[in-house]
Amino acid sequence: MGTDNLTETLAGTVAVLFDFDGPLCDVFAGRPAPEVARELALLAASTDPALSAKLSETDDPLEVLRLTHAANPELGLRVEEALTAAEVEAVAVAGEPTPGAVAALEAVRAAGRKIAVVSNNSGESVRVFLGRHDLAEHVLEVVGRAERQPDLMKPNPHSLLKAAELLEVDVTLCALIGDSLTDIQAAHKVGAAAIGYANKPHKHQTFTEAGAEAVTEDMQAIADAIQPPQSND
Repeated sequence: MGTDNLTETLAGTVAVLFDFDGPLCDVFAGRPAPEVARELALLAASTDPALSAKLSETDDPLEVLRLTHAANPELGLRVEEALTAAEVEAVAVAGEPTPGAVAALEAVRAAGRKIAVVSNNSGESVRVFLGRHDLAEHVLEVVGRAERQPDLMKPNPHSLLKAAELLEVDVTLCALIGDSLTDIQAAHKVGAAAIGYANKPHKHQTFTEAGAEAVTEDMQAIADAIQPPQSND
């Protein structure tokens, strides 16, 4: 799947939805995710020791939140608050946007498409990062993790549907750019196009097998694909 697939997929859109962690930012680059997951697990286990063994099996902060909330919603709220704080701290030390991301945002906007960010991370952390890097002007809406409802994180398509509603567009005329299988699944559940950002070698095959309409290993390719072809005159 090359640029032709990207061009064709983006041509059918009125809005482009960007996942945050991966396509726009390496959220935990400066504050490693396993470290955050351990902190959250310790917080949860200090109140509910029975969770300790289960939470020690994952190094994904979002999975710690899911598991804790499923077992104890009240405790899950405390973990969620701690995770949001950790995400805000993390994006402050995450470094520059993903290579090609700024060009992609600028090109999508210049091509007349609406832009929203849909993320399993907190909306607060997304807005902090966009503001820190002067990218907020490109993004009309940010739909982060639904508070108190981690079950609505992708692959649940909740954030896509909400973004489409806020943008006042048909979700089936949107394309989601994401770096996880859950992004592909969420898009397809509501008839949106899925563009897989394969930022690790194994992901290209995973996204292709999942039926992604296009796969790219470079966010710059999004900018190149959505621009009209140059005249040969």
